[in-house]
Amino acid sequence: MNKKIAVLLGGTSSEREISIKSGYAVLNSLLKSGLNAYPIDTRDYSIMKLKQEGFDKVYISLHGYGGEDGSIQGVLQYLNIPYTGSGIMSSSISIDKFRTKLLWKSRGLLTAPDIYVSKKKNIASIYPLIVKKTLKLGFPVLIKPNNQGSSIGITLVSCLDQLKNAIKIAFSYDNNILIEKFIKGKEYTISILGEKVLPSIHISTKNNFYDYDAKYMSSSTQYSCPSGLNILQETELQKIAILAWNTLGCSGCGRIDVILDNENKFWLLEVNTIPGMTNRSLVPISAQNMGISFDELVLLILNMNDQNLL
Repeated sequence: MNKKIAVLLGGTSSEREISIKSGYAVLNSLLKSGLNAYPIDTRDYSIMKLKQEGFDKVYISLHGYGGEDGSIQGVLQYLNIPYTGSGIMSSSISIDKFRTKLLWKSRGLLTAPDIYVSKKKNIASIYPLIVKKTLKLGFPVLIKPNNQGSSIGITLVSCLDQLKNAIKIAFSYDNNILIEKFIKGKEYTISILGEKVLPSIHISTKNNFYDYDAKYMSSSTQYSCPSGLNILQETELQKIAILAWNTLGCSGCGRIDVILDNENKFWLLEVNTIPGMTNRSLVPISAQNMGISFDELVLLILNMNDQNLL
């Protein structure tokens, strides 16, 4: 008999809307492949019921908190239901930009210099110190929530006058933020599927950086695959990506974003352990370049990670 598959989507994070689009694209693909799949919106459904309702497997299409941070993975592990994507530890580390970067730095990988600021401290009292450290980094800087995806809550700051408001915006999404040196260069993303590194994609946008608008709204954002990197650069990027991925203990399918600066150095930006699967998403573009259709990709991801329960 066909296994009963739950596609977890929606949820309560700020990326809910994107998650619904991803989830339904996955669901429709699974149904098209003749599988017994159902949409489950975790905002309105207790996933503790998955076992008693006879679900054998879970495809996680949740983005951000409550889906990508290890919490859902922990419940599924407790229920002994196989699920897609990375396990508990790697999911919870990967959503934390600051701790991800600490691990990457420990392996000699390049990441942008940053300042970590926690809301637990009285911001007014430490603001002069934040200014001093930011001036040392040098403008422009990116102010970002530590635990958000989809470029939500990120502001590019080019002068001191814009700093306070950008910090306020980032804190409205998270209790911890990063002030990060903005690395000028070309942006690339590289997808990982199991043990395989897929071809890189060059992202070009008319915006100052690849922000939420460039990702989901703008029609002028362009994705080039092949990316235009030469063979040596592509090989180097693949090595960096797999080291970054394995350092965090990730598994299944994911994506790593990088900047190639003007001196031809790759700087790691962040990792995405549950990448989008919409019609604008990057993993499907990269897979297509390898001759893997969207439906094949969904099935590969579905059948990849039963080891989560070992």
